[in-house]
Amino acid sequence: MILSPSLLSADFADLGRELAELEAAGLAWAHLDVMDGRFVPNITFGPPVIKALRRRSGLFFDVHLMVDAPERYLEDFRAAGADMLVVHAEATLHLQRTLAEIRRLGMRAGVAFNPATPLGALEYVATDADMVLIMGVNPGFSGQAFLPTTYAKVREARRILDGHGRQDVKIQVDGGVDPANTAELVRCGADVLVSGSAFFGAPPYAERLRTFMNAARDGK
Repeated sequence: MILSPSLLSADFADLGRELAELEAAGLAWAHLDVMDGRFVPNITFGPPVIKALRRRSGLFFDVHLMVDAPERYLEDFRAAGADMLVVHAEATLHLQRTLAEIRRLGMRAGVAFNPATPLGALEYVATDADMVLIMGVNPGFSGQAFLPTTYAKVREARRILDGHGRQDVKIQVDGGVDPANTAELVRCGADVLVSGSAFFGAPPYAERLRTFMNAARDGK
């Protein structure tokens, strides 16, 4: 299991230090939530901030685009230093084309599904994705309560991917993830867990990482 802490819950006044502390604690990924105030009711940051952070960190930048028509910005995020771009199935009219373009630009491509969005589209883009993100809350704000229907959706995503011979595609869960539901999410097939307030709100980070990883082992 990979833990990808969401910087949405980090100290925005000192994100460079936060990234350094994540690396020192043994984390390998960081989750960066980009929101446009239109696709979701919040605004965060964009390529300039990610570019500045890229100069300060060697972490894998897992960039979650919660924006309308994300295909407009793919090259900007590549230039900023994103390692993976995750776009929402609900946000782009040409999902397959967008995922293929992300890969052509040299990044890994992910597709995200909101809680009420069926996974039917995954049948048609399973060969174009490197990761599938299942939202455990409605996107837009940190600290929301986890939706239990997420478990079944993770299992369904794993079934679809396996049916297409894509056992290599990771399943990520974002929203409401904490040590209490980690084991069950891993048991259902999750490979990457995003945690915001449940991670950053319980330092030290190395100890918090161990808590999550111990919980994940219980789900094996």
